[in-house]
Amino acid sequence: MEALLESLSPQLRLLLSVVTALAIVLFSGVYFLPLLHRLKYGQSIREEGPASHQQKSGTPTMGGVMIVLAVTAATLLFAPLTVTTLLALFIFLGHFLLGFADDYIKVVKKRNLGLRAYQKLLGQLGIALVTILIGRHLLGHDTSVWAPVLGTSLDIGAWYYVLVVFVLVGTSNAVNLTDGLDGLAAGTVAVAALFYAILLYGTDSSLMAFSAAIIGACVGFLWYNHHPARIFMGDTGSMFLGFMLAGISVVGAVKSAATIALIVPILALGLPILDTTFAIVRRARNHRPIFKPDKGHLHHRLLAHGFTQKQAVLLMYVVSALFGLCALALTAVSIQAAALIILLVAAAVFVGARKLGILGMDAPQK
Repeated sequence: MEALLESLSPQLRLLLSVVTALAIVLFSGVYFLPLLHRLKYGQSIREEGPASHQQKSGTPTMGGVMIVLAVTAATLLFAPLTVTTLLALFIFLGHFLLGFADDYIKVVKKRNLGLRAYQKLLGQLGIALVTILIGRHLLGHDTSVWAPVLGTSLDIGAWYYVLVVFVLVGTSNAVNLTDGLDGLAAGTVAVAALFYAILLYGTDSSLMAFSAAIIGACVGFLWYNHHPARIFMGDTGSMFLGFMLAGISVVGAVKSAATIALIVPILALGLPILDTTFAIVRRARNHRPIFKPDKGHLHHRLLAHGFTQKQAVLLMYVVSALFGLCALALTAVSIQAAALIILLVAAAVFVGARKLGILGMDAPQK
């Protein structure tokens, strides 16, 4: 099997990972959806959500199980079983169990809030710390980061570990909080994973196959999750997908692709990360608990400005792709051009946030 795997070209391995994960999600959904209906494992909708979301109450959730099954199988089939691959699988499955426990408490135990915030955070921190330790001692990661504008690496010492934990945990929660419209989380993660696969091409075949499997699984899940959704991924899916992409970047040390392992998730997953950052600032300005949900997220604002759910989701796909292109551009341009790209992105984000009023109070709901 190993010899056969080595005989495959990187392009074919990439394609097979995508197709295998896609097929597994599509076929498993045929049996998994009726099972969830029989078990009555439906989504409960919080009262503080938009009024239009209340009609989704009872839609089967925990669909992230299909994504986990697909990505794990495709990775084991087409990614070389290196320490890097096994560590990535550990991150993936560890966060899946955390998300599954959260959904189980919500759906089966009928506790709408699921795990306590501190319980989720402790679990995420534990996985992040194990990732750092293995990366440090088995993969030889140092404490330097690539600074695109300066064109050199900087050794930031112990702050590197703080930064890695912040990126891993923050990205995971960003994708989770952005999962507010049908198809939004799956689509934005698929777009980000596509750019990850491109950045990893020629540098790490195992993580490239892993990224490809995520693309296939998310695209397959969209068949069931596009508006009007027949199933939700739940925290089982949304919470670990962001963590997984950030983990791939950190574990794979994408610095070898002339970029920084910690800049890539920020740009490729720029949309959910910025939306979460704005949510924290907005709630702090309005003297509200940071972890308490509100109705001011980007998708809420777009709906309030007259966009349909499909239009809002498609627009956010396009924005995610633009962020991914910016991540690619930073790997191929001069220092001056990189600085200009960063400034233009920052200006566009600021103007867009002001225009939509994301930092203000909650948007009127429909």
